[in-house]
Amino acid sequence: MLDVIPVRFKIEAVPLSHVSQAERPSAPAPFVDPAWPSVWQTAVLAGLLLWLFLPTLTHLIGQWWHDPNFSHGFFVPLFSAFIIWQERSKLARLTVRPSWLGLLPLGVGLCVLVVGQMGAELFLSRLSLLIVLAGLIVLFLGWSFFRALLFPWAFLLLMIPIPAIVFNQITFPMQLFASQVASTILPWLGVPVLREGNVIILPAMALEVADACSGIRSLMSLATLAVIYGYLMERKIAVRILLALASLPIAVAANSLRVVITGLLVQYWDPDKAQGFFHEFQGWLMFVASLVMLYLLHRLVRVFWPEEDTES
Repeated sequence: MLDVIPVRFKIEAVPLSHVSQAERPSAPAPFVDPAWPSVWQTAVLAGLLLWLFLPTLTHLIGQWWHDPNFSHGFFVPLFSAFIIWQERSKLARLTVRPSWLGLLPLGVGLCVLVVGQMGAELFLSRLSLLIVLAGLIVLFLGWSFFRALLFPWAFLLLMIPIPAIVFNQITFPMQLFASQVASTILPWLGVPVLREGNVIILPAMALEVADACSGIRSLMSLATLAVIYGYLMERKIAVRILLALASLPIAVAANSLRVVITGLLVQYWDPDKAQGFFHEFQGWLMFVASLVMLYLLHRLVRVFWPEEDTES
């Protein structure tokens, strides 16, 4: 016959202070991809870029400050930085795969910089900065990062003023178009008009559609804002492209309307209203009207193409 011997267990509470640090569970260390460039490497690259492109950047910022046609350039790099910051979690999940193919755009960008500085061609010198940035991204981070950064990188193109020869080829046809539209509409409103090129001769005075009134300033600013608006307010890539393209005819139409209103003010109110404060105020008013038209176009697109029907 077996005897059952009872076994007693004694549980004692041990203060946490008696537990050694080695026995305590530790929080997992954050993952750091060893392929990522270190802080000092990034600082050295940024310093080299700044040293290399400092004269180019200084002249570029000066043109933004002094030329009203390109004052929108201040907002372009800020918005690109905002996009990168907004996508930082997505970028952190990408795998760093440096590619030696990045040396190709890097070399091309440096060659373009040399050619631009030797030929005093500001557009090439400024464009070379973006090419060099693309090469560095591919060289140190890989193609996946460049694809993820493609939009903010491409958006930086809007901060570079177009060459003067191209600028003049755009502004003069816009001057002629605005004067043609005004000389066609004003007679319908009882204003006799005689047009000679970009000069509209009214009974009270002659109006010249000068470079500043060509609409190129509002066109470039509106195109930049259309891209920003499309990115923030629309998920479909096709609609974003549509809004950006639609900004061009909207800006041209608004500028032509501005010339028509100026002609009406001269004829029925006061010729002095074609200059000074009223002239500048019309420019701001037409730009606001352009933004309203862009917004209404977006709402119209939403009616025929609801956002929930198609994923971006």
